[in-house]
Amino acid sequence: MITFKNLKKSYAKNVVLDIDLLEIPKGQAFGLVGNNGAGKTTMFSCLLDLIKPTKGIVTNNEINVRESEDWKTFSSAYLDESFLIGYLMPEEYFYFIGELRNVKEKEVNEFLKQFEDLFNGEILGGKKYIRDLSKGNQKKVGIVAALIGSPSVIILDEPFANLDPTTQIRLKKIIKKLSTYNRVTVLISSHDLQDVTEVSERIVLLEKGKIIKDIKTSKKTLKELESYFTKE
Repeated sequence: MITFKNLKKSYAKNVVLDIDLLEIPKGQAFGLVGNNGAGKTTMFSCLLDLIKPTKGIVTNNEINVRESEDWKTFSSAYLDESFLIGYLMPEEYFYFIGELRNVKEKEVNEFLKQFEDLFNGEILGGKKYIRDLSKGNQKKVGIVAALIGSPSVIILDEPFANLDPTTQIRLKKIIKKLSTYNRVTVLISSHDLQDVTEVSERIVLLEKGKIIKDIKTSKKTLKELESYFTKE
């Protein structure tokens, strides 16, 4: 279980995140939505110990992420291009991540075969460095790399942005399989309400750092969210 307790992040007098208690059980497909500045990336950054909260505790499988790095053995993430190494080719990057997660090069190659449709012949076997790939293909590399080593917690920030419709559909199937069949805890933030509704069994709406809604996804969820964001 992932827990955010009494979590607050402030910059000077500006509070960007203020969560009393949020618990995400193991194996849940969790969606996070909100307008720009709602605190979504800040929340994920606290979970990944990329920024220090002003106060409060974040635990991942009962491990305080500020006090121990043990959570890193079973958690992975892709938030943006800063997670990539631009001067490497995709294969080199995949092997590097594999080495970090004790996955042999041969096993990485075998693992990558299942993503041939997603890669669409544009990622592997080419002569482009990651920095020279399109934004969409960079995202494919980052997301697939996050899946290497069978992590039990995966955090993805705006995974559907910059992807063509075909790739979005394929990625949704991958995410659903992870949570439904593999019991992986998947946390996703997205500006696209339909995308996040399709892959999440629960959605939390943030506004100015606070939880406004905590919804168990149903057929009515998309309309409920659209109604909230279009209110006058």
